[in-house]
Amino acid sequence: MIKELKESEFYVCKELLNENGQLEAKAIVEGINPGRIFVDDMESPASGLIWLGNNDGFIFIGNERNDEFNAGLNHLIDTVIAPDANKVGLIWFEGVGNHPQWNATIEKVFANRRLGSWNQRVYTLQKDDYKAGGKSALEEGYKIVQISEIFNDKQITNIDFLHAKIGAYWASSESFFQRGAGYCVVQQNKIVSVCFSGFVVEPFHCVDIETLEEHRGKKLAQLAADAFVEDCLNHNFVPYWDCMESNKPSIAVAENIGFKNVFNYIGYEFKFEV
Repeated sequence: MIKELKESEFYVCKELLNENGQLEAKAIVEGINPGRIFVDDMESPASGLIWLGNNDGFIFIGNERNDEFNAGLNHLIDTVIAPDANKVGLIWFEGVGNHPQWNATIEKVFANRRLGSWNQRVYTLQKDDYKAGGKSALEEGYKIVQISEIFNDKQITNIDFLHAKIGAYWASSESFFQRGAGYCVVQQNKIVSVCFSGFVVEPFHCVDIETLEEHRGKKLAQLAADAFVEDCLNHNFVPYWDCMESNKPSIAVAENIGFKNVFNYIGYEFKFEV
């Protein structure tokens, strides 16, 4: 039977992590970012499933050939995960393997669920590769500010947008300011673009970036990312960029700054049965 660990018990999963796998898994197991973990054995697990705290997906860790664990996955999803996902408006299960051997297992276990897939790319940026000269000019009326400067500014008309972004990844704003970094592009007291540390495992800072739809096409994401990257590099952090292969604008922003592709992986999805 698959059981859920308490946060204080996440440490038992450290040996299951692939050293070259996704940063998000490490951040949750180490208790830096919030999430949930389901395992085959509470004291000495061989396999596990991590649910990211920002509800952005699931990561399979450990032994992909654990028959007992694999046999219980569909029941876990139908009886625990799907009902909880429904409460927060999620209709899709999006899962990835922490190492490539999980791919065949995922395809087999969920073969009857109309499984779809996509390709994901991971980039990192080292100081020597940073293209500081690639910055664009900031259009008149826009300004770049640190998140810490405006987080409690009541004059920002959509401050709830920023609070929600940080709250999706961090247990509290205090934990974000203790470990993370971030910048916003502001126009007329409205946040129009934001770039910040989503998941953190030192020295890596996973980039989360978003520009409001009506302000896209003005290279604001590039400018917010530039400010974030400079801050990271000045503090000897390594920016980490994880995005879908089909997200060409996101890839362009990363590569224009100097990010290098370090590994790729496959993501799988299916619709929850309600």
